[in-house]
Amino acid sequence: MASDKSVRGMLFLSLTVVGVPGNIAVIVAFLLLIRQESLLLAADAIVLHLACANLLVVLVRCLLEMLASFRQVNVFGDIGCKTVIFIYRTSRALSIWLTFLLSAYQCLCIAPPGSSWASTRALVAQNLFIIFIFLWILHTSMSVGAIVFSVSSKNHTTPTTSAVNTEFCYVNFPSDILKEGYGAVQVSRDVVPIVLMTLSSLIILVLLYKHSQHLKGLRGAGQAGSGSSGAEQRAAKVVVVLVTMYVVLYGVDNVIILHKLMLQSLQSCCSLPGMLH
Repeated sequence: MASDKSVRGMLFLSLTVVGVPGNIAVIVAFLLLIRQESLLLAADAIVLHLACANLLVVLVRCLLEMLASFRQVNVFGDIGCKTVIFIYRTSRALSIWLTFLLSAYQCLCIAPPGSSWASTRALVAQNLFIIFIFLWILHTSMSVGAIVFSVSSKNHTTPTTSAVNTEFCYVNFPSDILKEGYGAVQVSRDVVPIVLMTLSSLIILVLLYKHSQHLKGLRGAGQAGSGSSGAEQRAAKVVVVLVTMYVVLYGVDNVIILHKLMLQSLQSCCSLPGMLH
C-alpha cells in the first residue's frame, strides 16, 4: 500500500511538472499576443480562459494528491479546507464547461457560410465576456457547499455516514438526503457538458465528412475546391481529438474517484473509526 501511495505521488508530481509550465506557457503566449495586437479571436480567448482554469485544477489537485500520497493529510485547518475544495470544484467545473464551449464554438466555425449557425457564431463571439461571467457566477454559486460543509480532518474526529472523507478534509453533510442531492447536482454539472461536447464533436465529424464529399464532387467535375476554410478544418480535427482524449481521461478520473468512495463507504460500514487517518 505504501508503494502504491508513493507511485501515485510521483505520477501527480510528474503531472505538476508538465501541466504547470505548459499552462503557464499558453497563458504567457496569449498575453503577449494581446499586448502586440490588442485583440484576441473568440477561440483564442476561450483557450486562454481554459488554460487559466486548468492551471488552477493542476495546482490544487496535484498538491492535494501529493500530500495525501506522502501521508501529509492533516495540514489544513477549516479555512484551508474550505478554500482548496472550493477552488478545486469551481476550477474543475469551469475547465469542463470551457472545453465544451471551445468544441461548440469550433463546431459553429466550420458551419456553412450564411447558415443560422454562422450567425450564432457571431453572436457567441460578441457576447463571450458575458458568457465567461455567467459561467463564473454559476459555478462559484454551485460550489458554495464546499464552504458550508467542509471541515478539517484535524478538528473532525467523529465521522458519520453523511460525511465524505477526502483524506485531508471532511465534507460533513447534515443528512444523507442532502449529501445525495448535492452529489447529484455536482455530477450533473460535470456530465451535462461532457455529453454536449461529445455531441458537438460528432457534429464536427459529420460536417467534415460532408465537406470532404463535396470536395470530391468538385474535383470529379474538374473544379478546384476552395482552401479558404483549411485552417478551420484542421482546427476542428484537433478539437475533436482533444475532446475525445478529455472524455476518456474524465471517465478514468471518475472511475478512480468512485472506487475510492466505495472503499471509504465499505470501511465506514464496518467501522466508523476506520475512516480516520
